[in-house]
Amino acid sequence: MSSEELRPEEFAQAADAAITDALSRHDPHEMAAVLAQAGLCGVLADEADGGLGLDLAFALPIAHAAGRLQLPLPLAEQMLLARALAGTPHAAALVAGERLAGIAWQGSLQEGFARLDHGPADWVLVVDGDGAALVDARDVARETQPMLDPEHPQIWLTLQGAPVLTRLDARAWAALQRAARLLLAEFANGAAEGALQAAATYLAARVQFGRPLSAKQAVRHLLARMRLVQDVSSAAIRRAMHTDEFSAPRDTRPALAGVISNAAFVIEKAIHLHGGMGFTWELPLHPALRAVRKLDAAFNGLSRAVGRDFIESV
Repeated sequence: MSSEELRPEEFAQAADAAITDALSRHDPHEMAAVLAQAGLCGVLADEADGGLGLDLAFALPIAHAAGRLQLPLPLAEQMLLARALAGTPHAAALVAGERLAGIAWQGSLQEGFARLDHGPADWVLVVDGDGAALVDARDVARETQPMLDPEHPQIWLTLQGAPVLTRLDARAWAALQRAARLLLAEFANGAAEGALQAAATYLAARVQFGRPLSAKQAVRHLLARMRLVQDVSSAAIRRAMHTDEFSAPRDTRPALAGVISNAAFVIEKAIHLHGGMGFTWELPLHPALRAVRKLDAAFNGLSRAVGRDFIESV
């Protein structure tokens, strides 16, 4: 499908409807089937595999909606892997929603274990030397790590004996990582957007001493700062999408590191503005914070690495 016939922003409304429909299902595979039927899983995938063959700009609003609506599935990873595995039966299965796929950013095939921070997933892409390997994780031993998120815990997978379905070489793995950082940054930015919207709505409706809380200057200043931080994140993602002044691809790591930090700030302030009630199921902002904190854990040490590389470059 030609991208000239479509605009990325047009995907936002369609993604909202499909994700909202998927969230009404309880089984992850039923959710995936709904998303696949709406075409979300195959936005980036090759048309020969049943996808739309669009570029990354069209996947960003989908990742944003997934974060804002708190979708507990690795949709960004599913879209990326459906494109990276082009021409294989695995890509077609991901596009059709027949399998769920995630990416383990911690651990490796050589170490014999890996941690899935955003799941669930039937197939998991793990580091394999300079490249990556897609393993069938349905029957491997696993141990949950519920400290950050008791509802959707991180999962340690034991990889010994796990079937390797296919591999990505170093070049394909590097390209996937670059795109993944942008999509996951947009996911975190969407989570922050949802928290900011919830806070603004709550403060406009909550009346104290005859005035809504949103009328108080201190509250308005904090909301303005939250919006400013969110806009900075959006700008960083868009900037990283484009080449630099020398027509070279930009490093996407600073964008992801900054967005994770900004998203955590916005969501924590939203919970604070709710009087702490954002930690309750009545006003569920805590799942968004947990998702961002798990993303931070998945890319542990990213900020230090980006800072170190910047210092060494000057």
